[in-house]
Amino acid sequence: MASENESPRQQPRPSHACMQKFRLYETHSKFYMIGRDKTRTYWRVLKIDRLDPSELNIREDSTTYTESECSDLLRRINEGNRSTGGLRFVTTCYGIVGFIKFLGPYYMLLITERRQIGVICGHTVYAVSKSEMIPLPNPDVQTNMAYSMNENRYKKLLCMVDLTKDFFFSYSYHVMRSLQRNLCDNETGQVLYETMFVWNEFLTQGIRNHLQNTVWTVALVYGFFKQVRIG
Repeated sequence: MASENESPRQQPRPSHACMQKFRLYETHSKFYMIGRDKTRTYWRVLKIDRLDPSELNIREDSTTYTESECSDLLRRINEGNRSTGGLRFVTTCYGIVGFIKFLGPYYMLLITERRQIGVICGHTVYAVSKSEMIPLPNPDVQTNMAYSMNENRYKKLLCMVDLTKDFFFSYSYHVMRSLQRNLCDNETGQVLYETMFVWNEFLTQGIRNHLQNTVWTVALVYGFFKQVRIG
């Protein structure tokens, strides 16, 4: 099997890099999320295990790729998994809202469509236009609990939360804090999620604690946001 871990090089994440668009792929055993920045110069890979029916196993590739290197990696992953169906594209997304577990498997919540609703100090603010909940385990390893009546009831309860109404986020501006505080300090990372204003703080806790970063997730704020031009 072609190695999925072969890396052309390792280098530190650029301080200005902010991943804003992602593509999710799947093989029989893993999900691969490919993230890139707005300028298409910074590419990273997140691997999520699909063979454990009840645990969350995530690993971030430490390599920073170029676009061509990332394409080559996906080609090699596809070739190495041909015997089990190869590599399949799942969806384009704009960030991970979080991971949730009821009685059975873990589910991944993704923003699959977004819309711009404003700009603060040059930083774009978005609202969620569409989201999707994807079960992590491969159907071959799912337990009966994943299809139980209680599991479906909890899933329906979560789906009653309409993320397309009154939720907003920004990749580069800390919308969970006041303008004054953002001007006074440059705090980044997990501390920004540890506030009552981040709706998905608990949902992102697992991936943030494991990876010790927040580059794959978005901090959703629930509230009212409206921007109008004066004059």
